[in-house]
Amino acid sequence: MPTYEYQCQKCKKRREAFQSITAKPLTTCPKCRGTLTRLISSGSGFLFKGSGFYITDYRKKSYHDAKKKDQPASSTTTNKPASTSTS
Repeated sequence: MPTYEYQCQKCKKRREAFQSITAKPLTTCPKCRGTLTRLISSGSGFLFKGSGFYITDYRKKSYHDAKKKDQPASSTTTNKPASTSTS
């Protein structure tokens, strides 16, 4: 749920409110009954911590199939006896 920041026009007190996106903005200060104004804030970001959060982790299956097709075939070594010449 988003956090919205409000400031009272009368007492100048700032407060935060956890509200649904569809909720109507608050209009009355609970402390002095003054008019509240919703402030524009940057909000907060979120962080991916740890390993494993890469863009390639959630690629489509077609991407992985094409990647396998583009990779060279694994070269297998054959055990051929070295040719020796006897003179």
